[in-house]
Amino acid sequence: MENPVRLLSSRQVHEGRLVRLREDRVLLPHGSEALYEFVEIKHGASTLAIEENHDVWLVREWKYALGRPTIEVVSGGLEPGESAEDGARRELREEAGLTASELIPLGHVDPFTTMLRCPNYLFIARGLTSVPHEREEAEVMELLRVPLPEAVRMVMAGEITHGTSSVLILKAEAWLRDHAG
Repeated sequence: MENPVRLLSSRQVHEGRLVRLREDRVLLPHGSEALYEFVEIKHGASTLAIEENHDVWLVREWKYALGRPTIEVVSGGLEPGESAEDGARRELREEAGLTASELIPLGHVDPFTTMLRCPNYLFIARGLTSVPHEREEAEVMELLRVPLPEAVRMVMAGEITHGTSSVLILKAEAWLRDHAG
């Protein structure tokens, strides 16, 4: 499908360490003009670490923007020039103190397609080994080990509300079911 909207002008409104806000004046398909506000944040990688018995590793962390803790898979922003796989491996080591002999890519999600560009790449990590974690100063988190069916139940019950984590947990369950044995 071709883009039905024509860009007339663009203005960078804000560029911070993590967030950029842009305003685009556009011409819509039927001839009227509109203003699109557009946010871009660091692209990210999210990883669900799965043990051989299908227990999964999650993190509980206070999220300042929400004003409450959330339960999520291991996630983080990609550094400039870093591949999604390298970022996933780095975040797994930093946050969970784990390395993986195998990373299985499960595609990506676009968290909010109307006005946010932030693809988040999804991985399953298997063949896990414990290593010292290397958390950043702001990362105060608790590791949780739960059976995968419990993680799925938590998604369905609304106990896990992070969109990318929810998608990854459900995709991982389907992937494991399809690749059993």
